[in-house]
Amino acid sequence: MARPKKVSMQDIADQIGISKNAVSLALSGKSGVSEQIRLIVRQTAQELGYVSPAAAVKAEESSRNILLLVPERVVSHEDSEHFRFFHDMLWILEKTVRAHGCNAVIVRIDRQMEERLELPSLYGELEHIGVILFGIMAKPYARMVWKTGMPLVMLDSYYRDMNCAAAVSANTEGAESVVRLLIEHGHRQIGFIGPANLTTSHEERWFGYWRAMREAGLLIDERTTLLEADDFDEVKNEQQIGAFLARLVATEALPTAFFCGNDRIALLLIRRLRAIGVSVPEQVKVAGFDGLEQACVPDSGVFATMRVDKKSMCAAAVRLLLDGYGEKRHAVRWTTPGQLIAVSNEAEGPGNQGG
Repeated sequence: MARPKKVSMQDIADQIGISKNAVSLALSGKSGVSEQIRLIVRQTAQELGYVSPAAAVKAEESSRNILLLVPERVVSHEDSEHFRFFHDMLWILEKTVRAHGCNAVIVRIDRQMEERLELPSLYGELEHIGVILFGIMAKPYARMVWKTGMPLVMLDSYYRDMNCAAAVSANTEGAESVVRLLIEHGHRQIGFIGPANLTTSHEERWFGYWRAMREAGLLIDERTTLLEADDFDEVKNEQQIGAFLARLVATEALPTAFFCGNDRIALLLIRRLRAIGVSVPEQVKVAGFDGLEQACVPDSGVFATMRVDKKSMCAAAVRLLLDGYGEKRHAVRWTTPGQLIAVSNEAEGPGNQGG
């Protein structure tokens, strides 16, 4: 379909039967034409759909704005592991948006705004072509943004009952790869820790764990799985993991390995295991997901992790938005494979492949 022809001053002049110079004077408000001619010129310009060069530039600039809505808690210094992970990803996203000739407008959503379902003032004040919801946004807030009708893409997380485009890691396949590596190293009793009740990411990683265990013909002991959490508060999470471990030790049900829904949980688990005198990784192997820098150093205690491809995820989110998928109310999922990282020397072997 051909683009409509851009209306020029000459078109207006031809329509009225006056000179182009007279049209220019009338539209710019300068003297040299009568008020009647000025009125006729402006009315004709409106009818023909004329847009002044200055207005066209302003419209072009506004059509390149993309709002990046970022929940404050995922980039908070209070959670150093997540801060570094999401901070890196956010700047990769900002750079990716600019590489596509657009303006990335980062808008932080604080806890009060999220709880009160309050849109940022820029949402209505600044012209933009779409929104990328960054990280784990509370479901009611994400749904509110979704209901505005603005083109929307979610990055790193999504909700199954929201028909929305999302760019995420290949969580199920990645988790399978990590658990298979544990199985290849002789582990038959493998526990799982991850708040599958809070995010689809952990839910999918739980499913990947389940599939790998089922494929190997291994039974899952429900006593060794911790699938729920109240929130993402680090202190509460560590307390819950500590109570979970106490029950396992008391019933002599401590497994030889754990797969955790992310590296943050893996590091908390290792800290609690060592606090009760369990040697990690000698007595219990702990594997995670995300590829956090802290988890990938040799003395972290982490056996292996799945490194998320942040660059590819960000590129996918921007492409989904610019290619028009953000304005469709369909459940479009772009999944990006990660890379299996063997942190300890023991973890190196045939399973060290991309997830």
